[in-house]
Amino acid sequence: MTRQMTGAKMVVQALKDQGVDVVFGYPGGAVLPIYDEIFQQNDIRHILVRHEQGAVHAAEGYARSTGKPGVVLVTSGPGATNAVTGLTDALLDSIPIVVLTGQVPTFMIGSDAFQEADTVGITRPCTKHNWLVKETGNLAATIHEAFHVATSGRPGPVLVDIPKDVQFATDHYSAPAPARSHYQPQVKGDMETITEVVEAIEKAERPVFYTGGGVINSGPAASQLLRELVQATGFPITSTLMGLGAYPASGDKWIGMLGMHGLYEANMAMHGCDLMINIGARFDDRITGRIDAFSPNSKKAHIDIDPSSINKVIRVDFPIVGDVAHVLEDMLKVWKARGRKTNSESVARWWKQIEEWKTVNCLAYQPSSGKIRPQHALARLEALTKEHDRYITTEVGQHQMWAAQYLGFEDPNRLMTSGGLGTMGYGFPASVGVQMAHPDSLVINVAGEASWLMNMQEMGTAVQYRLPVKQFILNNERLGMVRQWQELLHGERYSHSWSEALPDFVKLAEAFGAKGIICDNEADLDDAIMEMITYDGPVIFDCLVEKHENCFPMIPSGKAHNEMLLGEANTQGVIDAKGSVLV
Repeated sequence: MTRQMTGAKMVVQALKDQGVDVVFGYPGGAVLPIYDEIFQQNDIRHILVRHEQGAVHAAEGYARSTGKPGVVLVTSGPGATNAVTGLTDALLDSIPIVVLTGQVPTFMIGSDAFQEADTVGITRPCTKHNWLVKETGNLAATIHEAFHVATSGRPGPVLVDIPKDVQFATDHYSAPAPARSHYQPQVKGDMETITEVVEAIEKAERPVFYTGGGVINSGPAASQLLRELVQATGFPITSTLMGLGAYPASGDKWIGMLGMHGLYEANMAMHGCDLMINIGARFDDRITGRIDAFSPNSKKAHIDIDPSSINKVIRVDFPIVGDVAHVLEDMLKVWKARGRKTNSESVARWWKQIEEWKTVNCLAYQPSSGKIRPQHALARLEALTKEHDRYITTEVGQHQMWAAQYLGFEDPNRLMTSGGLGTMGYGFPASVGVQMAHPDSLVINVAGEASWLMNMQEMGTAVQYRLPVKQFILNNERLGMVRQWQELLHGERYSHSWSEALPDFVKLAEAFGAKGIICDNEADLDDAIMEMITYDGPVIFDCLVEKHENCFPMIPSGKAHNEMLLGEANTQGVIDAKGSVLV
């Protein structure tokens, strides 16, 4: 059954047929026909952001917190190029978003027309796939295909570039038909290799599960199956930043996040294991450290739906291409059918070693000597908000790592952060997208003042749409992570890592019509956090913290997992290659 309609109307109808309820965008001449159609309907809500980068990050937050694709609508030229950072961010973190861009009319393409850019060429490296639609009759099918590609296999961003004359022209609309797509990723893993992994599980003496964002992307079933497998085997589990929440932070097999700023016990377990099972992670360099010293004495399994990720960075013994949920389901079936066996005595000894590593207490920090310690600020934020229906977004920097260390995530889809690209300015617009998806939940963006300022204009969006997002800014008046590296690795030469012209954040909040709170005293912190939580509207919380605090543990660049720098509160030293503390 087909209907005649304009290309602009096709766009809106296709979004409705895909179940889209919100679009983040910014209008311009090349998309005005689509905006006119949006005006004439009430099923899809449009959120007017203040910058196209903010639109894409908001769509990322919406997608990451719901599991549904986020949708963006922007104009041609600068509208499209402003979206590039968000597209690249979504590509590296496997976030499903569909970006619709306007383009100059087809007969003007290549003429350097006003607000013309080679959008398809520019965005080809930072999307899973993109399309330039030159015929109105192909428009609906292309949009449906875009949603299929964005959400199937390893999720990611896609872009559809739509010339203005295609939006005005009329043709037949076609309903979604995903079965016709040529893109059909493999979801079932190879049973022979799965059986080999189960055999390794049965014999392992020092096993560890290493999980990533792929578990969350696979859906709720994957997280449930992971939890069942971990509890049944009794093996320790660690995670990347993007995988936090797939296994609960309160779980008795949880040993914390691993990697550059991961926990001591997690990194030592990864270094010392004899069986490492990677589930939905991509061996990012922030996790592996020095590749030739990464988990040097282990057999390695890797489960990933993206074939290109297998053996890309780390050579593995058991490569399994498939969807995490399908593979874990089959792995559990095989393991149960073979008698649910593990090397329990050796695993018990392994846990005894891990418990010894935990006594290092790597997240300990010195008591405050005046200003609030950022670690303490996040510890109190955790204590006062953990019972809420809470979603956390972050900016990028020290505060991001402290949030991962001190905030506990019990469920998937509760942490939205820029992992792969490390995009400063991500967290605030992402919190807007999360709040749109979960209007009755507590949404907090943990930020640094420098990162937050990069997309501060989205305060207008939050106020306009009455979104009660809380901006929890750890203000050290520094580019904290840059300053830390300059202190530790560049001879304390602090080249342009601070600002001498920061705004008064309370007055800034009030200028936007929001609430501003400032706190610089540890004794007042709890009351100030509660004031932020209970206020029924957007808040900017300016938490003045120690200016020169460093984020530990830390694996210096080019070092192995067992060569961590630790903070003064626990060892005043580093860990040597044998895992001994050097004071």
